[in-house]
Amino acid sequence: MVTKDQAVTQENYTYRVLWSEEDQEFIGLVAEFPSLSWLENTQLKALSGIIKLVGEILEEMEESGETPPAPLALRDYSGHFTARVTPETHRNLHIEAAEANVSFSRHVSAKLSR
Repeated sequence: MVTKDQAVTQENYTYRVLWSEEDQEFIGLVAEFPSLSWLENTQLKALSGIIKLVGEILEEMEESGETPPAPLALRDYSGHFTARVTPETHRNLHIEAAEANVSFSRHVSAKLSR
């Protein structure tokens, strides 16, 4: 978890570079700032561009007193969440768990980890 004393830098965030068929360029994205993107002709330039942009945004946020989003990598996770599925899927997962002789929770966790 991010504390008040912990400085968040652009390196702490979660980046991804994808090919954009529409733009015919690589697009750099950052998960914690879904409205930001950076287009370039190479993957490395797209990644460098989005990282630099996030750094500029963080500086602007600091100057205006805004709190930046906590980086995903620095957040605490409980390991517990609830998901809604169809009754058929629920039943099938229980059957699969029983057939594998493991708990329902362990079976679903293993399926999600793949």
